[in-house]
Amino acid sequence: MTLGASAHSDTFTRDALPPMGQWPDFLLEGFAYPEFLNAGVEMTDAMVAKGFGDNTALIGNGRQRTYKELTDWTNRLAHALVEDLGVKPGNRVLIRSANNPAMVACWLAATKVGAVVVNTMPMLRAAELKKYVEKAQIQFALCDTRLMEEMEACAAQCDILERVVGFDGTSNHEAELDRLALEKSVKFEAVKTGRDDVALLGFTSGSTGEPKATMHFHRDLLIIADGYAREVLNVQPTDIFVGSPPLAFTFGLGGLAIFPLRFGATATLLEQATPPNMIEIIEKYHATVCFTAPTAYRVMLAAMEEGADLSSLRAAVSAGETLPKPVYDEWIAKTGKPMLDGIGATEMLHIFISNRFDDHRPACTGKPVSGYEAKVVDEAGQEVPDGTVGRLAVRGPTGCRYLNDDRQAGYVSEGWNITGDSFIRDEGGYFHFAARNDDMIVSAGYNIAGPEVEAALLAHEAVAECAVIGAPDEARGFIVEAHIVLNAGFTGDAALTKVLQDHVKATIAPYKYPRSIIFAQSLPKTQTGKIQRFKLR
Repeated sequence: MTLGASAHSDTFTRDALPPMGQWPDFLLEGFAYPEFLNAGVEMTDAMVAKGFGDNTALIGNGRQRTYKELTDWTNRLAHALVEDLGVKPGNRVLIRSANNPAMVACWLAATKVGAVVVNTMPMLRAAELKKYVEKAQIQFALCDTRLMEEMEACAAQCDILERVVGFDGTSNHEAELDRLALEKSVKFEAVKTGRDDVALLGFTSGSTGEPKATMHFHRDLLIIADGYAREVLNVQPTDIFVGSPPLAFTFGLGGLAIFPLRFGATATLLEQATPPNMIEIIEKYHATVCFTAPTAYRVMLAAMEEGADLSSLRAAVSAGETLPKPVYDEWIAKTGKPMLDGIGATEMLHIFISNRFDDHRPACTGKPVSGYEAKVVDEAGQEVPDGTVGRLAVRGPTGCRYLNDDRQAGYVSEGWNITGDSFIRDEGGYFHFAARNDDMIVSAGYNIAGPEVEAALLAHEAVAECAVIGAPDEARGFIVEAHIVLNAGFTGDAALTKVLQDHVKATIAPYKYPRSIIFAQSLPKTQTGKIQRFKLR
């Protein structure tokens, strides 16, 4: 395929696309968009023009905002980005925030000015942010003022990062960016980006711990709504969305921002998306569509036993980890509605295989979403017979493009995206999840790279050697388990376990810490000295 026109004066991302010969096949039939397309405009000004101006777009931090208010807000912010900060089309803008309306407004505003956005989680530490800044050559950072410390620590180590500006995530508009935007016009002539201009960089933590940046175009952001959200969820303007995934994950950005805003629906945003907080939102606003992991659905099922009323939910989407049959069965028994299991990938942007309201079964991921094709292949890329475990291969209207990364050649093979998951397809064409192919640990919906946790542990003076694996856990699917050989002079006891857990929490994002630590005299190794993690499993 050839790329359409670009509005980027900073051509870094287009120059960083993989060579065309390493691209997957893109199946774009049924997904036609004009050559010039700005996804930020499509979810704001265009929605007002369609008559959705008075509909509630966002609920969060004690405020509701209509589509008209969101449009005005993002246009004011866009003026500030261009006029006061000097953001040019194609510049990379990092956003650091928990899930709140201000984060969504900043993302939309940066998209309108033609920037390439990198959304990040509030839990990330300066060292992790620095990897993103250097990989994507990020020049600007917009940061919730409550999260400034690690961002400023990162900026102090990164010459490329020109400007860090605070915004107020609480709704009070008491921060530098808010003050800059206050007196700007609510009309903004958005940059006429090309449909093939990069709009978003989604970082995925590879099993090496070295982050990979997945590159998504303006059209890709609309494709996942016009495909999965329209076909599988049948989103209506009356829908109210709730969920737990961070907006920094493409799963969260789709489910809690793009899907509702594309169809005139409402997104509720929680900074602390604990199951009790989600239950409260569902009851208060009669939420209809929920995105979370099976771990949280278990808590919701228990809450229903205690009298919680979740009857407004018409769609419960489960992803992030495999959905256990007992949770699926109990949900149907209690609500009369299916739980929709699905699988997506940051490389693919969102869910590409899913169950349907009228076609679902337990312990099954379903069939490909319209526009996608999937098959199960062996190591050589040959399709295996139904009923055989193999590697999942998929292609469709979205697909993998890594930013300046030789791992592109490993993810794409002969036009197919090889997702890193092992699956079985049955004779009915349904796909069933088997396992992850690599050392990723999926715990309560979070992807945690074992080698990254090992590196954090090895930085502590007590640790001589360690191996991190995923240990099965009823509540979380898997937990991070560290097998550790200590240096002389240290005793493996409960006190040291706590010290090491706290050390990991302070070094990398806290959710990655080992919930189980086993002290060992030695670790199993190959003759060449490689640790044999499969033996520990």
